[in-house]
Amino acid sequence: VRGPESAGHLRRGGAPLQLPGISKSDFESFTREGLAPRMEAIRERIQPKFHAISNDILDEVTILAEQEMYFHYAKHLRRSVNPPKDTWMAFCHNKRGYKQHPHFQIGLYDDHLFIWLVFIYEIPNKKAIATTLVQQVKQVEKCIPKDYQISFDHKKKCSKRFGDFKTGELKAELIRLRDARKAEFLVGQHILVNDSILADPTALLKMILETYKTVMPIYQMTLR
Repeated sequence: VRGPESAGHLRRGGAPLQLPGISKSDFESFTREGLAPRMEAIRERIQPKFHAISNDILDEVTILAEQEMYFHYAKHLRRSVNPPKDTWMAFCHNKRGYKQHPHFQIGLYDDHLFIWLVFIYEIPNKKAIATTLVQQVKQVEKCIPKDYQISFDHKKKCSKRFGDFKTGELKAELIRLRDARKAEFLVGQHILVNDSILADPTALLKMILETYKTVMPIYQMTLR
């Protein structure tokens, strides 16, 4: 399901619109105690912004991916007690769902916004995808700037700067992605809560799209 008409920059065939910025109160949603209060904040503060910017990103990601992409967002429906520590929206070629496919995410924790290309453990052909990435690890490494972040668990906030990886470390982790059922691989950027770019919607959108353009060759490798 695509989000409502959005904006911020010139859409194809359209006029400039107004993108919403990401504010401090959006991050503070995760300081609310209890499932219901936190979900209320996510629904009222964050999800409308996800919907508002989805079409602008979706158009561009569709072009970059060279296939139709669809907008999804985390609904946190399975939660009954513990409040979510983060929330996100996703872009995937599958209209019905995204978790079982490589996909792109934008989301928030309490202290940063993340922009990811995501391969999580629920992908049925994860072994084949990881085998491809291992075989082409040199090309994968060339695609990742040193200041980009890499994570191996989408449920954890922590990540590691690619420039801090030791020789052979990425290959070892991709082998683990291939061989370990719960292993995952996420690559992209983090923007800290106090970064001024969050208040500049046009600059933020540009950074998001540049990130996706940078990691898109990795995504394309896994589709072949």
